[in-house]
Amino acid sequence: MTAQEFIKKWGANARTERAASQSHFNDLCELLGLPKPLDVDPTGDAYTFEKGATKLTGGEGFADVWKKHCFAWEYKGKHGDLDKAYAQLKRYADALDNPPLLIVSDMRTIVVHTAFTNAVKQAHTFTLNDLEEPAKRQRLKQAFTNPEQFRPGLTRAAITADAAKKFSELAHALHARGFEPHAVAHFLNRLIFCMFAEDVEILPNKIFSKMVKASVAHPRTFQPNAKSLFAAMAKGGVAGFEQIDHFNGGLFDDDSVLPLEEAELKLLDKTSDLDWSNMEPSIFGTLFERGLDPDKRSQQGAHYTDVETIMKIIRPVVIEPWERAWEAEKEPLVKLLEGAGKKIPKRAADRLNAFLDRLHQFRVLDPACGSGNFLYLALRSLKNFEKRVIQEAEALGFPPQFPAIGPANVFGIEINPYAAELARVSIWIGELQWQIENGFHYTKNPILKPLNQIEHRDSVLTDGGSEAQWPEADVIIGNPPFLGAKLMNRKLGKEYTEQLRKAYFPRLKGFSDLACYWFEKARTQLNDRQARYVGLVATSSIRGGTNRPVLDAICSKDVIFDAWSEQPWVLEGARVEVSLICFSRPEDRPPTLRLDGNGVANINPDLTTGLDVTGAEVQPENGGVSFLGIQTTGPHDIDGAFARKLLLAPVNPNGKPNSSVLKPYWNGDDPTGRPRDRWLIDYPLGLTEAAAAAYQLPFEYLKSARYAPDDPKDLRTLPEARATVRDEHARQRWWEPYWPRPEMRARIASITRYIVTPETAQYRLFVWLSFPTLPDKNLIVIGRDDDVTFGILHSKIHEVWSLRLGTSLEDRPRYTSTTTFATFPFPAGLTPNIPASNYLTKPKAAKVADAAKRLNELRERWLNPSDLIDPTPEVVGGFPQRVLPKGDKAAALLKKRTLTDLYNEKPAWLTYAHRDLDAAVADAYGWSWPMTDEEVLTNLFALNQERTIKSTKKGST
Repeated sequence: MTAQEFIKKWGANARTERAASQSHFNDLCELLGLPKPLDVDPTGDAYTFEKGATKLTGGEGFADVWKKHCFAWEYKGKHGDLDKAYAQLKRYADALDNPPLLIVSDMRTIVVHTAFTNAVKQAHTFTLNDLEEPAKRQRLKQAFTNPEQFRPGLTRAAITADAAKKFSELAHALHARGFEPHAVAHFLNRLIFCMFAEDVEILPNKIFSKMVKASVAHPRTFQPNAKSLFAAMAKGGVAGFEQIDHFNGGLFDDDSVLPLEEAELKLLDKTSDLDWSNMEPSIFGTLFERGLDPDKRSQQGAHYTDVETIMKIIRPVVIEPWERAWEAEKEPLVKLLEGAGKKIPKRAADRLNAFLDRLHQFRVLDPACGSGNFLYLALRSLKNFEKRVIQEAEALGFPPQFPAIGPANVFGIEINPYAAELARVSIWIGELQWQIENGFHYTKNPILKPLNQIEHRDSVLTDGGSEAQWPEADVIIGNPPFLGAKLMNRKLGKEYTEQLRKAYFPRLKGFSDLACYWFEKARTQLNDRQARYVGLVATSSIRGGTNRPVLDAICSKDVIFDAWSEQPWVLEGARVEVSLICFSRPEDRPPTLRLDGNGVANINPDLTTGLDVTGAEVQPENGGVSFLGIQTTGPHDIDGAFARKLLLAPVNPNGKPNSSVLKPYWNGDDPTGRPRDRWLIDYPLGLTEAAAAAYQLPFEYLKSARYAPDDPKDLRTLPEARATVRDEHARQRWWEPYWPRPEMRARIASITRYIVTPETAQYRLFVWLSFPTLPDKNLIVIGRDDDVTFGILHSKIHEVWSLRLGTSLEDRPRYTSTTTFATFPFPAGLTPNIPASNYLTKPKAAKVADAAKRLNELRERWLNPSDLIDPTPEVVGGFPQRVLPKGDKAAALLKKRTLTDLYNEKPAWLTYAHRDLDAAVADAYGWSWPMTDEEVLTNLFALNQERTIKSTKKGST
């Protein structure tokens, strides 16, 4: 068929949709040179007319034509309502496997609507006359053969980020003019909703954009015109010449408007030109919130979490329980319908309605809801599930029903007033988007139902200092604030932090991160029968240390049934690691437990499976050996050039050189990279201020140097910064490091060398240091100088224990004195409480020592080859010699010689050295090597428990 023949035939067509639609489609296939459905797919599995007809009652399908992975196509007769046809396709998109294109036609016009996930929606119209052009025919042909060609280049996320950025600029401008922050936030939320409402045609005829454009040249007209619009939206009425529906919902409860200047109106004009109908509520709120109030939320760790990660919480706790319930419900429904014909038995209708009633009463609570991204996605997921139930029930023969799940099903608590209102706006917009996208009419009078159940208050503490209460809900979800225990006093205030810890004691003891209070509160709700499922996010540090007791408490009565132990996502450009944890009462757990996406038999409190080693106890033999390094909290850490300037300065008025108060200083980067040549201004502990001042240049530097203790913009001197700190010793002796660690100093000064390992590092590496070199807080110090201890610590056996008992920071395992070293059971007779001289001559110990020495020697020669380095004495005596490169070429080569690079490369000689060491350490335990990691853990844990029992019995005796 030629284009002219097709145009002539169908231009004259006056038959109805039913009489002509299949003929039209077959002719179109012939015109485009494509096979017809019946020619290539007689079974109709992938390409068919009348897709989705009900099994019991027959009748019309959900789509007139359907091609798998390409399109669903709905026809209307001459001058038919194509918007209505599009709405029908949207309603049944799920039942049609969500094709990427939804196409409607009245046989004179064909409109191709894109429906790609996470992409903006676009419509492409083809008239009869367009089909005369080969390029237009080729374009339409792509809908059949390559629908990806219709995918919009711009994503919803990109549009949303652009909108948030432009709107944040407007927020900054209004703040700069001195308007009250909450008034600014409330006003801008109204503007956001207006721009969305007109782009989805809830506000008529682009009334808002026209008003803004008209005001650019006459800024004084904006305020009265906007007041008129807001007043109409408050109750329904007329603005300009347009009839405005009743919106209100609390967002438009009055007609208050902030005056905008010309530059602000120009910015608003540009912003209103964006396509707000495609805004993605799951990210807009958080992005815009930063523009409204960037400081306060960042203090408590407000996060923009990607949709995929959030769904790893929402699916297990919100949707999958309902999916299991629906699958269990369908079988009895089918039996009740058997032999009933077209008439639905009352028992079947009652049963379906009872199921839907339970679904409609379902409540989701996010007690740290931020700007609503979790609640929005939970609501959208519930609405999608309800739509699926209605469609599947319709396929069984039940009559269609209108969806009833809506904003009333979600509850939130949020301490930040800007975020709380943004959450309401996000949910309103998300609800309206879903209704429109799925072909349903939104409700009116009012359009916006009040969302008072999203509360602005503290989630965990009342104003009186007692534990806050949460509303009852079926499910608790959310992303509690990420704030470490060490920062709570500084960020939240000492009084608040003390009240919080007191209110939850003894359920939470000690030094718990802020997020733990949400976990404990959710656990309580669960066990008080005020919730059934919980899904929360935390930093991965919740798996160990002082945070894990909250997970221990959860696992003592309840079940962690789905978890991601270390889930990466990007937070403001930085890669972070979180744990996603879903738990319930035992009777509500699903049939299969999942850890990191895999089915498992059990999930331990440290988010591992298999052997549970969380009961590992501190070994008394390990006491008094492992220490934290020095914490300066001030400008005591100086570079080598400045240190040498001080070292070469004249003797001080007290007759002593500056070498008395200077020491080489290593942090966590020095063992894994090249030494950074840093030094510490380190006064003898206990000096008076007058005695400290007698070391003239170091004292003057410490007193005058400016640094930022909290805020990078807030530079202060050390005396100023220390004047307001909590600890008296740091206030009174500001010239000393904040935590100088005298016990650690005494230990390392009494031995020839000592062992350090970075607290966090890609690999668990141990190296030797010698006093006077001092370690900082990012190094864990083991105060032993024997090769046997070094070898045991650097063995695979200890590494397996440290990885399992430790936590992680982002993608780097963390080593601690309390959870990894203190609990580790050393081989009998080689424990840290025994002097090395007692066992060095024993064959098994000597074998470990020899292998450890060999490993260290090989590494040192690789790190510092004699032909590349020039050992140079320090500028004054008493300090380790410097290792300098022999020229620029040597310097370039040495840059690539770090322990991290070495273990990334893992040459054969290093593998053999570690293999010999591992075998020697295993022999010291009396074990055969090699062993699996699980065998190592099982043996070590048994040894830990055995010694714990013996120690307890000995203590009680």
